[in-house]
Amino acid sequence: QVQLVESGGGLVQAGGSLRLSCAASGRSFSSYAMGWFRQAPGKEREFVAAINWNGGSTRYLDSVKGRFTISRDNAKNTVYLQMNSLKPEDTAVYYCAEGRRSYYSGTSGREYEYWGQGTQVTVSS
Repeated sequence: QVQLVESGGGLVQAGGSLRLSCAASGRSFSSYAMGWFRQAPGKEREFVAAINWNGGSTRYLDSVKGRFTISRDNAKNTVYLQMNSLKPEDTAVYYCAEGRRSYYSGTSGREYEYWGQGTQVTVSS
């Protein structure tokens, strides 16, 4: 059974940085695309970033481009989200997700088969 465990969330001031990690287990991590999504209170879940199986291709939500970086270490079965220049509007629960295929094609959550439990990120102004 696939398990995804996020860590690294917390409270940070605007302009600060956080690095989220997501450790995967249960199947061949290096065979699947990975993604990060977030959900703020009262809002729908939204796509944040995706990375294909070997890290050779990435995609970002427009509002985080240049501030966030998704990466993966297949030897450690872990995907990361480095978040810099954080803004209050980045406040949300962040979820990692494991894809159904080795590559992503869009930003839909339907492309992902397994989800973590989420980690809270709060950015104060």
